[in-house]
Amino acid sequence: EQTLLLRSGSSFEGDDFESLVEACMAGNRLAQRTIFKRYFSYVKGISLRYCSSYEESEEVLNESFLKMFQNLHRYDPTQPFKAWLRTIVINTAISYYRKNNKHQKDRIALEDAPVPGFDDNVIEKLTGDEIIGLLQIIKPVYRSVFMLHVVDGYNHREIAAILDINEATVRSHYMRARARLQHLIKQYYPDLFPKDWELRSFKQNEN
Repeated sequence: EQTLLLRSGSSFEGDDFESLVEACMAGNRLAQRTIFKRYFSYVKGISLRYCSSYEESEEVLNESFLKMFQNLHRYDPTQPFKAWLRTIVINTAISYYRKNNKHQKDRIALEDAPVPGFDDNVIEKLTGDEIIGLLQIIKPVYRSVFMLHVVDGYNHREIAAILDINEATVRSHYMRARARLQHLIKQYYPDLFPKDWELRSFKQNEN
């Protein structure tokens, strides 16, 4: 049957999202499992982009779903559910960073080494998994700024408010994230760069 009824007010239909949300709020465990399975990959993908490891992403994923279920009564059904859920996941990931990484030393040597002549087209040649793998290597705050701006569309002022830093610092972190990402792409995927890339980059930097 498509329609399930555990108790008054907790029925839902598989193709009726509104009834699914209402059933979740009423405590219907099957409805909760349904929405978890439906959005697991989506939440997992966001968590991986913002975390340094799969272990961290699992913690962010679980915490995000917990917060989602706890705050379903605040969801506005006139708005896209994915956008609302994405905000929860991003905020959860940022909170995780603040709690666990704020006072840790950089894990990677030469983290701040600048690399001139960044070519955005190079990134487009990588798969999603390859990009995620590289982003997990760079400094957490650089990764967060890069993801918030490039992938999730926040401007520098909004990122400054989210991370509780000033806009100048956001701009600096963003440029360093781009430089670090290119450094890693050059290291792990050298074939993506033209043979005269370093010479052209040097000339661009001189100008």
